[in-house]
Amino acid sequence: MSVDPRKSLLELAQECVSRTPVIILGSGASAAHGIPGMPKLKAHLETIACPSTAEELEVTKWDEFQSKLTTTDLETALDEVRLPESLTALVVESTWDYLAPFDHQVFERAVLDHNLFPLTKLFQHLFNSTRREIHVVTPNYDRIAEYAADVGKLEHYTGFNYGHIRSRAVTGTPRIHVGNSVSRTVNIWKVHGSFDWFRDGDGIVFGLPVSNSRPPHVMPVIVTPGIEKYRLTHDEPFHFIKSAADLALKTADAYLCIGYGFNDTHLQTTLVERCREKDVPLVLLTKSISPAAKAFLESGKCGKYLAIEESPNGCRIFSKEFPAGEEIAGSPTWQLGEFLKLVIS
Repeated sequence: MSVDPRKSLLELAQECVSRTPVIILGSGASAAHGIPGMPKLKAHLETIACPSTAEELEVTKWDEFQSKLTTTDLETALDEVRLPESLTALVVESTWDYLAPFDHQVFERAVLDHNLFPLTKLFQHLFNSTRREIHVVTPNYDRIAEYAADVGKLEHYTGFNYGHIRSRAVTGTPRIHVGNSVSRTVNIWKVHGSFDWFRDGDGIVFGLPVSNSRPPHVMPVIVTPGIEKYRLTHDEPFHFIKSAADLALKTADAYLCIGYGFNDTHLQTTLVERCREKDVPLVLLTKSISPAAKAFLESGKCGKYLAIEESPNGCRIFSKEFPAGEEIAGSPTWQLGEFLKLVIS
């Protein structure tokens, strides 16, 4: 007997959300709000001049790096051209200067429109229970998850204490209480850093308020693509954040991946182990399923999955019942807002 693809979609989608999934946000979740991805960042870095104070070796390396960018992607270029520390810092600062203003524009829109984020609706739905915390894991630098929690009147926690100049929370997990109850909190584990994290000259990492300009004399704490990310993520605050993200992923009862391309081995290893050991449903919503995501889903390591991508007439789903994909005409269910209309009554 043939399986109805609409029924299959609905059942697995509802099961995933009912299990209060760990939410994994990829670059597609940011792109939906106008934040450029790696291709546009790469194009921007091609325009950055080497500092006039650079030494001859640094100029040569920067020229080599920019030449490599014309023929390959940003991560490959940073892997193959080992930049000196000064030029790695230039990449980090240039990345922040280019991308952070887009994040600030999202913040300004959110101030005026508290219905801006479908993610807010998802958070609020997941808290329609006795649960006091949910987990988001993301390699994104932007603060969309934080803004989505804020406009939903929820607390968020990223590993830092509360305040305007936020120190790292190294002696425990701070929680806001309302009366005798812990306030509902979205834990947001940002494994590659955040636009509001900075390191001073003494190496101390702290958080600052939302801004569209970089404070002087401090370095953004973001991990750019390339070989350096594997070294830097062993330092703090990344070691702590990665451990917290791993724990959330290891104990998840479901995964909801939004705009995630499955291109980050930091997250994949733990996710694959959990999917192989337990009957944990995984749902992926994305405009276009990446080759890495397709390879993961086709590997058989995830026993219960649903991937939804854009198609001309609605969406295309992939699952164990439909490994080659099945078109479903109608609403673009690959978008989070449309997906939620399906699964949240």
